[in-house]
Amino acid sequence: MTQMPDVRGKLTQDRILADLTWLRVGGPADWLFQPADIEDLAAFLRDLPGDVPVFPMGVGSNLIVRDGGLRAVVIRMGRGFNGISVEGNRVTVGAAALDAHVAKKAAEAGVDLTFLRTIPGAIGGAVRMNAGCYGTYVADHLVEVRAVTREGEVVTLTPEELNFQYRQSDLPDGWVIVEAVFEGATCDPGELAARMEAQLEKRDETQPTKDRTAGSTFRNPAGFSSTGRADDVHDLKAWKVIDEAGMRGARQGGAQMSEKHSNFLINTGDATAADLEGLGEEVRKKVFQNSGIELHWEIMRVGETAP
Repeated sequence: MTQMPDVRGKLTQDRILADLTWLRVGGPADWLFQPADIEDLAAFLRDLPGDVPVFPMGVGSNLIVRDGGLRAVVIRMGRGFNGISVEGNRVTVGAAALDAHVAKKAAEAGVDLTFLRTIPGAIGGAVRMNAGCYGTYVADHLVEVRAVTREGEVVTLTPEELNFQYRQSDLPDGWVIVEAVFEGATCDPGELAARMEAQLEKRDETQPTKDRTAGSTFRNPAGFSSTGRADDVHDLKAWKVIDEAGMRGARQGGAQMSEKHSNFLINTGDATAADLEGLGEEVRKKVFQNSGIELHWEIMRVGETAP
């Protein structure tokens, strides 16, 4: 049994993760650590044996944890990491702050980060995945990030060091983002509020927002350069090739591809992680057979299958 470091936060053994993910599936993590603050996190990572894997987890909005769980320490940050402050046109936010809250708080101060309003999840995951919406990406607004390395050192990273690409960055394994600084254009708060309201209406019209999903299941096929910026986008959409393969509404166990938007994978109530991942793989297979296009998962899948 590995001796775990002393902590000021909360450390729980064999913690089931299903209730911490939007899809409500997943087995236990060996340990779940909820640090009290950056110093607690840094000391924990410094003192944790180097052979113990670490998995930083946000609010589980873009994640399938497999039914066998995770042989790792899952690090999930809470209230000590969700602050939002605005100075001029710069917005400093903790990694646990929800993307939607950051957009709203920035808008109230007249700073345009409205692209974050309809992105599910928290800022740590948004940075790691270079999240984007309406042709704008984290890479377009990020100034710098603070992170804790696997060895417990607190470092500051630039966008260039993160090497953003479409839906990914080069954040090293085991490093934990704790804070990010964004810069946005100065705009009228009322105008920003109206724009976000229109975004929400459009999202609710086109996406299954009342169902249990994890956002877009697959990346749009090709059409992006290394930056993932708007002018690099072609018109090929994942939902379109899924439709053409006849997989809109397809089911496997308790999993279903949404009838409303076929690039959304739904837990209809009793799905296992195996149901969800299995259906996703069947969609990938059918799309490839139909069009020769290989879809790539946007949802992260981690852990072990059930024995």
